[in-house]
Amino acid sequence: MKSVMMAAAVAAAVAGKTGEAGAQSLFRRDVRPAVNADNQPDPNGALRMSSLMFVEPPKPREFQPHGQITIIIDETSRASSKQTLDTKKDYNNNASMTQFPSLEHLLELQLQNGDTTNPANLAVNSKNKFKGEGEYDRSDRFTAKITAEIIDVKPNGTLVLEARKSIVKDKETQTLVLSGRCRGEDVTTANTVLSSQLADLTLVQHNEGQVKDTATKGLIPRALEALFNF
Repeated sequence: MKSVMMAAAVAAAVAGKTGEAGAQSLFRRDVRPAVNADNQPDPNGALRMSSLMFVEPPKPREFQPHGQITIIIDETSRASSKQTLDTKKDYNNNASMTQFPSLEHLLELQLQNGDTTNPANLAVNSKNKFKGEGEYDRSDRFTAKITAEIIDVKPNGTLVLEARKSIVKDKETQTLVLSGRCRGEDVTTANTVLSSQLADLTLVQHNEGQVKDTATKGLIPRALEALFNF
């Protein structure tokens, strides 16, 4: 009797395991829609349950005003211009005066021909030549890192950023002001964004102190340059 009861228990256990295996089989399709933790439709739910290689995509970041984002500044500019001008002008004019009123009679208010035996000859020569060359070449590069504050978040996700940084050292003040707009998806997982990815970028660097004053031309040199610039 005991052997019969044990056989029945083993059969029931095997039947239960078989039912669980059938419920978890990959060949059976669960028709219920997948939902996430918030009980919202999850388009990746079926793939998440059936694939062993599934990687959860990162959730889009949400930005709020007064948040902070680090901006990596790496701006390079180069301008080059070359101009050559060469002009030349020659002008020759010859004339001969065969008749001319007599100056002696003209003073007496009389109009008579003067001496025409020796006609007066007139000649005008003019020559003008100008040659000028100009060349301009400038290369600038500015690198820095500054943390900006999110001023506003537009309805389309665009972030409005503004940053200001002042460094005072040995009575020398260096001020850096930056503003611009960027897309939220351009912000990396390290919370950084490149300055080249900012739209309407405004970057101003201002220096104050004795070094700046020494490198600035005085009033007299500037007046002399303006006077003799012509």
